[in-house]
Amino acid sequence: MKEKTGNTIKLIALTALLGAFAGAVIWIFLRLAGICTGLIWEGIPEMTGFSFMPAFFATAGGLLVGVLHKRFGDYPEELDTVMARIRKDKYYDYHPVPVMLACAFIPLISGASVGPEAGLTGIIAALCYWIGDNVTFAKKNTELFSEIGEAVTLSQLFHSPLFGIIAVEEAEEDGKEDGLKLSSGNKLLFYGISTAVGFIAALALSRIFGSAMEGMPSFSEAAMGKTDLLMLLAYIPAGLLLYLLFELCEKLTRALAGRIPGVLRETVCGAFAGLVGVLLPLAMFSGEEQMGELIGSFASYSPLFLLGVCAVKLFMTAFCIRLGMKGGHFFPLIFACCCMGFALSGFFFPTDPGSHAAVAAAAVAGTVLGAQLKKPIVASLLLLLCFPAKILFLIFLCAAVGKSAAEAVERRAGAGKKEAA
Repeated sequence: MKEKTGNTIKLIALTALLGAFAGAVIWIFLRLAGICTGLIWEGIPEMTGFSFMPAFFATAGGLLVGVLHKRFGDYPEELDTVMARIRKDKYYDYHPVPVMLACAFIPLISGASVGPEAGLTGIIAALCYWIGDNVTFAKKNTELFSEIGEAVTLSQLFHSPLFGIIAVEEAEEDGKEDGLKLSSGNKLLFYGISTAVGFIAALALSRIFGSAMEGMPSFSEAAMGKTDLLMLLAYIPAGLLLYLLFELCEKLTRALAGRIPGVLRETVCGAFAGLVGVLLPLAMFSGEEQMGELIGSFASYSPLFLLGVCAVKLFMTAFCIRLGMKGGHFFPLIFACCCMGFALSGFFFPTDPGSHAAVAAAAVAGTVLGAQLKKPIVASLLLLLCFPAKILFLIFLCAAVGKSAAEAVERRAGAGKKEAA
């Protein structure tokens, strides 16, 4: 009994230390990315007076990523791939961490339309397995620590503790042959401890050195009346259309990537990302800062322009990920959904789009993420990043409809392939 209690205390202590470590690593990574981005896209152009200078840096970034991919492998892996590999192999190789860091960092500062979650999740998972191989007690619980690292990473990046915890818990396989046998309640306790300590570590660093990443700006209010509920009949189909458009962009860019040889593929991607960033700044990066701009000024843009930004953002996200400037797609996708929502509120309520924009954006985003993730609860918690809790049920409803519609489309497509065969 004493040995079991002692092991539990050690596990709690190590969990807390891991949370602090992960929180600090994420903060340092994002802080450096923010500094370098400001230097490349604002500082150097101001000093040189040459507005197209960032496009050259982005091209050089693509070239460097291509060389790293050819020499060391296709890093960073996507979020789903990282989590699936851990579930299947019970291991994640930590030896290429320096390459993973470089390949996750360069796209973020080069204007690529990707978020940091994919690269950071793989990096934190790899570091957890390094700890497991080098700390005697941790060896028995390495898989648990990797799950804790994932929870801390997702929670901190999306400023949503519940999202990180539930996303990891839903993906986890029950039962382990080695290590401590933990009930779901105990695992959630460890997730909660590590996530809380991770937030504290990041907050302490932000207080001392400045914020690393503000995250997506949120709507302070979302007035929802009968008209807004009725408009779901338009918002949900628009979200489904957006989901199908993103899937089409994924297929097209995947096919395009297969026709371009390595190194050249990433170089072209970097050049294109840099050019789009110079010509249409709203479509660059993961979308946090641009979202803040749009929330306060979207009414000054025409709905057609916002739809154009939405389409470019969708294509750029798929293009960057498939052609090698890899990263996460959640932030860019949320930004594109909000552009669509703002455009719809401008179309349907031209005299007062602002009072309907939050509900329109939330409905579109809920539908798209529900269709893509196939997990309405996780999608809804993720969107609490941007929208008030009082419309959580509306978001969940749209996410559930999106999931059902996407599954129906996939079943029909599968049946069609069988008939053709």
